[in-house]
Amino acid sequence: MRNLTKITTLILVGLSDHPPTMNGLFVFFLLIYLMTLIINLIIFFLVLTDHHLHNPMYFFLSNLAFLDMSYSSVSGPRMLFDLVTKTRSISLPACTAQVFFLAYFACSEVLLLSAMSYDRYIAICKPLHYTQIMSWRMCSHLAVIIWVFGVIYSLVHTLCSLRLSFCGPNSIHSFFCDLPHLFQITCTDPTINIVLVFALGGSVSLTAFLFTFLPYIRIISTILHIPGKTGKMKAFSTCTSHLLVVFIFYGSIIFIYWVPTSTNMFGINTLFSVIMALINPLLNPLIYSLRNNDLKAAFRRTINP
Repeated sequence: MRNLTKITTLILVGLSDHPPTMNGLFVFFLLIYLMTLIINLIIFFLVLTDHHLHNPMYFFLSNLAFLDMSYSSVSGPRMLFDLVTKTRSISLPACTAQVFFLAYFACSEVLLLSAMSYDRYIAICKPLHYTQIMSWRMCSHLAVIIWVFGVIYSLVHTLCSLRLSFCGPNSIHSFFCDLPHLFQITCTDPTINIVLVFALGGSVSLTAFLFTFLPYIRIISTILHIPGKTGKMKAFSTCTSHLLVVFIFYGSIIFIYWVPTSTNMFGINTLFSVIMALINPLLNPLIYSLRNNDLKAAFRRTINP
């Protein structure tokens, strides 16, 4: 279908219309965003420079840190700009670019969490074969697959969204552009796009979900048979950190993309959008770093060489 777009500028309603509230939100989310960048950069730098962290688990953790910085940078700076300038308009090409990068980083993170789960499975259930199976060649191949598939997945959704035309209301009830927001204001029948989201997005999410959680059945069984309390606690520590990150991420995805949006659900949907776009990228490094003695030791070696 030929694109019949008449509107070239969209309005991001944002989080508040009240100037004092907007100023407070600007300070709060600026701190959140800066902390996200700083903490994730520290983790990325430590894994890159400290040879004690040159193993598959921290290789994937450095990829997660880079993903979190990138994901929060897609919507964070734009939201901060709108809060401080009270400007809420966004061009359609900029909106489309936001859709592409959000889908790209979200898909990549889903796949990366599955790879991290597989890494924990090999480390705990097959420790004698860990270095052979999780070689640097294997890890680099997994990383390339994750990043390339993320591009393909995002391109499919973004290119299909170009068929949508906008000729009526141009207000998006959020602080960033995403596919569900465009479906609500388009003048074109979005059925094809919605089916694509459920079919492709659902297939990728469900497959990644199964590859993430099914190994934990064997992992938990193996941990329970580990002799000694110290070994069990160390194994549980790395696994619970990963599971907590997964639950928060998937919980946000379910509320944003799978729960039907209605007028009285805008507040809840916006809350989970904030959690996924800005809070998760900060929580992930905190969850891993605060409970990880290796990262703490690496940080101490860096500041006190």
